[in-house]
Amino acid sequence: MKRSAIRDIAYLFTASRAAFLMITYFGYILFVLPKYYSGALGIHVLVDSWNRWDAANYIRIGQYGYLSQNHPFDPAFFPLFPFLVRGAAWLVGNQGYVLMGIIISNLAFLGAMFVIYQIASDALGEQVGRRTLLYLCLFPTAFYFFAAYTESLFLLLTAGSFLAMRRRRWLIAGILGFFASLTRNAGAMLVIPYLYEVWASREDPTFQFQHLWQECKTLLPRLLPIILIPLGVVVYAYYCWKISGDPLRFMSTQSHWGRFTAWPFVGLWNNIVEILTQPFTSSNTPHNILDLSATIAFIALAIAGWRKLRPSYTIWMVLLLFTALIAPATGALADPLQSNQRFVLVMFPGFIVLAALGIKYPRLHQALTFIFPILLATLTLLFIMNRWMV
Repeated sequence: MKRSAIRDIAYLFTASRAAFLMITYFGYILFVLPKYYSGALGIHVLVDSWNRWDAANYIRIGQYGYLSQNHPFDPAFFPLFPFLVRGAAWLVGNQGYVLMGIIISNLAFLGAMFVIYQIASDALGEQVGRRTLLYLCLFPTAFYFFAAYTESLFLLLTAGSFLAMRRRRWLIAGILGFFASLTRNAGAMLVIPYLYEVWASREDPTFQFQHLWQECKTLLPRLLPIILIPLGVVVYAYYCWKISGDPLRFMSTQSHWGRFTAWPFVGLWNNIVEILTQPFTSSNTPHNILDLSATIAFIALAIAGWRKLRPSYTIWMVLLLFTALIAPATGALADPLQSNQRFVLVMFPGFIVLAALGIKYPRLHQALTFIFPILLATLTLLFIMNRWMV
């Protein structure tokens, strides 16, 4: 990687983290504290302002484990991230769990930036690589890369697995896939793009049936590490069975958050109905608009990426979109596509395609660099104020 690219990544990472720190300071003091409050705040108060929603669940699991009787639905949250938080906090005397979660998330995102730049620049050139990272940092829900959520870690592990596949480092791809499926169950779906990349790695791209046995002997060593990828889910399923008697506890608890299996179009249709039938000034409508916009945009980017990127990248996007759409929050309060504007963050091929389009159409780039930061600042403020966010 060129020194200029390393410098640009360091600058973008530092500038974006500094922006989140500024929003935290001014946002919390000006919008959260009582009027005319003159007391002094400890730094821990500002750190804890990021301990919201699912971050609080991950931090609690990291601190106390899964055995808390007051939180029977914790198995929905996969164990690698809280395990890392627990280990990091142990190194500093079993304290600072929230801060450790934030540090891990940010370090993982920095690593992901280097990996995704390499993938994007290999695919479509260095300019696309730089633009991809810009959009990734400015995306309206990019604050989840700062908070103690799994987005950064999952992005690092899945993108790293793809880069290893492209470099024909099959064992490394399998190991990273294992950790990805310990981070989220969707990581197990790396099996499918892995199979494609192994098939694409054949020395002779023309398939001949009489050479099938020879092809199998050649590809078998490359295929073996694929066993590692779903093993992360298997390990966690075994743990769930030990603590609850239900190996699929991480799935059966989803109904607690109003998520139920449905046809992929159900969540989209219900979302549109909510937008059309609820008052435009209802507090649910902006959430529905943002979730629907993110979902439709990344479906369009997946379609546009079919001709621009390797098929394995598009396959990965389709798989992630499919998992998001078949489990809509139809039981939640008027937000069927709840969290989709967060789920799309890990669909890095979509950001690569968006970068290519932004370079081709300068006005699109101008629009994105105007709209994205405004929404990002607004949604970040909502998060630290503990208002409803995905």
